[in-house]
Amino acid sequence: MKFFVDTAEISEIKELAASGLVDGVTTNPSLIAKSGRDFKKTIAEICEIVPGPVSAEVAATDTEGMLAEARELAKIAKNVTIKVPLTLDGLKACKALSSDGLMVNVTLCFNANQALLAAKAGATFVSPFVGRLDDIGEDGMLLIREIRQIYDNYQNLTTDILAASIRTVNHVREAALIGADVATVPPSILKALVKHPLTDKGLETFMADWAKTGQKIV
Repeated sequence: MKFFVDTAEISEIKELAASGLVDGVTTNPSLIAKSGRDFKKTIAEICEIVPGPVSAEVAATDTEGMLAEARELAKIAKNVTIKVPLTLDGLKACKALSSDGLMVNVTLCFNANQALLAAKAGATFVSPFVGRLDDIGEDGMLLIREIRQIYDNYQNLTTDILAASIRTVNHVREAALIGADVATVPPSILKALVKHPLTDKGLETFMADWAKTGQKIV
């Protein structure tokens, strides 16, 4: 499974990229607004830090507007992935952009039928929103499982499942068990994946025992 980090904060991306754990980055209008920075400059900086796919979302809602914005965003860097909404206009834009060889992330997916349409439109990634489904009492991970089954039924569907709206480390584990291709996670969740109280306790014991030897390695 690949890990994308879901943020527009440059300092967080630099820190996590240095760990070698980050395969890509996803952004959206809300994250850009939160950062308070210029949109295109922020995307350009992220693309320099992370060589993998960097999702930049269009603001237009009609096909022609999406295509015009997408082609402007694609000029920023080769690893820009155009992010479009899962609407009919978004799917039309996806088909045109993917036919031109651009990476496309179709976002705001909430059911398996939508994911099937995104794949048929040539999406590089489809982003089912796990956490938002959980918020309304549905099972977000069931959606990941349904999409995985559908895609596995048809070898001509090459779209990657990008599990989004990840809220917990359990979401990450479940997505990996099901077979999601990518999980896009907030920096806090990516850092939390390494944590376990027994790891901390074991390290504390080892360090205490080492100190008793009075030795140094360097």
